[in-house]
Amino acid sequence: MYIEQGYKGNHESWRYLVGILIIFIGWQLLGSIPLLGVIIVKSLGGETFPSDVAGMSKMVGSNLFLFLMLISFVFGLLATFLTVKFVHRQSIVSLTTSRKKIDWQRVFFAFGLWGFITILITGLDIYLTPEDYVFNFNLMPFVILCLISVFLIPLQTSFEEYFMRGYLMQGIGLMSGKRWVPLVITSMIFGLLHLFNPEVEKLGYGIMVYYIGTGFFLGILTLMDEGLELAIGFHAANNLLTALMVTADWTAFQTESLYRDISEPELGWDVFVPVLVIYPILLYLFSKKYGWTNWKDRLTGDVQNLETVQIKEESESKL
Repeated sequence: MYIEQGYKGNHESWRYLVGILIIFIGWQLLGSIPLLGVIIVKSLGGETFPSDVAGMSKMVGSNLFLFLMLISFVFGLLATFLTVKFVHRQSIVSLTTSRKKIDWQRVFFAFGLWGFITILITGLDIYLTPEDYVFNFNLMPFVILCLISVFLIPLQTSFEEYFMRGYLMQGIGLMSGKRWVPLVITSMIFGLLHLFNPEVEKLGYGIMVYYIGTGFFLGILTLMDEGLELAIGFHAANNLLTALMVTADWTAFQTESLYRDISEPELGWDVFVPVLVIYPILLYLFSKKYGWTNWKDRLTGDVQNLETVQIKEESESKL
């Protein structure tokens, strides 16, 4: 019933088109003003205008650049919530989950599980291939990085989940009447939004398997668990630990992390193992913990119409 939560607000197609425009303006236009303003000021001071992410990070400083970059997602999240509240007249709870209230235990469980796995895998790789890493710890820059990351990265990842697996998942699902349609579309969009990341330039288009595969994994989590909680927790742990643990000159996150990866980037097993091995195992673990059943209907079945949903809610309220 997660997609059907969209019926709890005004759900005409034109509202979603207007909403996407509002969210885009908040995220990409208004949210970019602080970073663009700093770059312009520095350019007027004689510095060369940067042509890529690495150049912007170097010009502004890694911590300030990260802060300003993440601010754009805060604008996006705010625009999403305002759109849902005022354009759709829908509650944030119904955008988040089919449960009566947001299940924060699910958020923290997914965060803790993926955080533990990420630390374990990264630590093992550093231990087995120490020649690929340089210890990069500097106390004050790292403390500042921690503060920025802890407060802003969860907002960044929450925006991506609320927009992709929430707003678009419900909107496309209601319009198409099929659950697989928003699953495929949002997963492809999520992957393609990473197309201009510096990782793609370094590793080639094969890295898109990871980005699109992660989109499908998060979409399946949402549909099977009937809410965003697990996806929000997983995504926050992934990006937060990425920022704090390891950085490289060719990644999207240029940070004052604990380690710097100095190896020559190449498309290897680390791109495909998460999608083909780790994600299926995680889905199995989540399914056992939360008792998921009826996979086919939840992922590919029809979206129930408004009348059926209203009858079901009325019968449940009588009980």
